Amino acid sequence: MPLVSAVSINPLADGRQSARALTVRRGVQILLREMGLATVPEMTLASGRRADLVALAPDGGIVIVEIKSSPEDMMADAKWPGYRDYCDRLFFATLPDVPQHLFPDDCGFIRADGHGAAIVADAPEHRLAPARRKAVTLRFARFAAGRLLAAEWASGEPPSQP
Repeated sequence: MPLVSAVSINPLADGRQSARALTVRRGVQILLREMGLATVPEMTLASGRRADLVALAPDGGIVIVEIKSSPEDMMADAKWPGYRDYCDRLFFATLPDVPQHLFPDDCGFIRADGHGAAIVADAPEHRLAPARRKAVTLRFARFAAGRLLAAEWASGEPPSQP
């Protein structure tokens, strides 16, 4: 029995995301990386909910991007307002064929494809309290470190020595 299951820790292989959602995620990750933000997909928040994409800005700002792959996906989602408690800015991201009018006006809006993305509407800022910021930032760091370690072990390479 392996110590690490690549399927259980790899959000690309867990089967919960559609090909359309993964296409949006890739485009948004390209955009955010170009903007200097570090991202982790499918991060579990303290509430127990999983954010589709969490990004950490160089200034410590925290962005959550909720990915919607279809109108039905957006219409069925009632959990997204709770994500505001864990970020400074909340965006929705989708493909070009999903109508923008389905998304709330008080969130940012991103159009994406597998090659990149563009911010169509910027997200209003609602700064986190310092204690919440620290908690989310620590969760982000620990989550990212865990993903890195799991990816290293899944590659079959021995862990690097300090």
